[in-house]
Amino acid sequence: MSEQTANFHHISVFAEEAVTALKPQPERVYVDCTLGGAGHSGRILEASSPTGRLIAIDQDLTAIANAGEILSPYEGRFMIVHSNFRRLKEIVAELGLDGVDGVLFDLGVSSPQLDVGERGFSYQHDAPLDMRMDKTQKFTAHMLVNNWSQDEIMRILYEYAEEKWAKRIAEFIVRERKTAPIETTGQLVDIIKAAIPAAARREGPHPAKRTFQGIRIAVNDELNVFAEAINQAIDVLNPGGRVAVITFHSLEDRIAKQALQEAARGCICPPELPICQCDNEPKVKLVTRKPIMPSEEELAHNPRARSAKLRIAEKL
Repeated sequence: MSEQTANFHHISVFAEEAVTALKPQPERVYVDCTLGGAGHSGRILEASSPTGRLIAIDQDLTAIANAGEILSPYEGRFMIVHSNFRRLKEIVAELGLDGVDGVLFDLGVSSPQLDVGERGFSYQHDAPLDMRMDKTQKFTAHMLVNNWSQDEIMRILYEYAEEKWAKRIAEFIVRERKTAPIETTGQLVDIIKAAIPAAARREGPHPAKRTFQGIRIAVNDELNVFAEAINQAIDVLNPGGRVAVITFHSLEDRIAKQALQEAARGCICPPELPICQCDNEPKVKLVTRKPIMPSEEELAHNPRARSAKLRIAEKL
């Protein structure tokens, strides 16, 4: 095992619940849209033995190299695709499939991406400003921080991170970069700390947490990508197939909730019409009307599961 893959260790959240939700069976085809540490992928392959097949998608080449080794016992039953899951429908079609029997999303940043300092995701390590999940992508956090307007930076901090000091942080970033480009995560952390009043810094999480989250989401266009992909997932499912979505952020969960509720709706005619004229039929039934939350046992084992939510729907 290479040093790169040996350092790639990630604890899957809802490891059992999410896989059980898909009801894996032999002869069926499943998609793990977020391969990551391959924890869910391995369980799907194991549960669908001996003939279930898996398509695993990831943007991160380090994750893909790691997963190839972890999943090697299931050789011949899985295919790893280096791509963005916003291409889900295209990928399924390119593989000559009419549909699949389960789709899993495990959103957010994997532990190795956070823990490997040089990736630039973490406010705990000083590293070049990067934050790309796909290292082949050209757009980086460095470009965003140094080129986007003050209003654009303020907007993403408000919308994507719910940062109440967004305006001041954006002002301080723009002021600082006039002197010299902001090159590292450490520089950015210092700017954020200077922008947030001392009393506010002493409360709650690390003062840079929200800003780093907002920039990461923008760099990787995460919310738009997911909004496209969840609707594609519903479309590619065979009847009886299921989609399971694990989110870690209120905006992601809202997208999942609204997409699944919309797909579960029947008639959309105005209530005053006595007879339905829209012929709109529900595409899915909601298996979970409220999200599943992590157990106390899981939280003790994996504190990063604290904000996780699991939603499940089944294709009609």
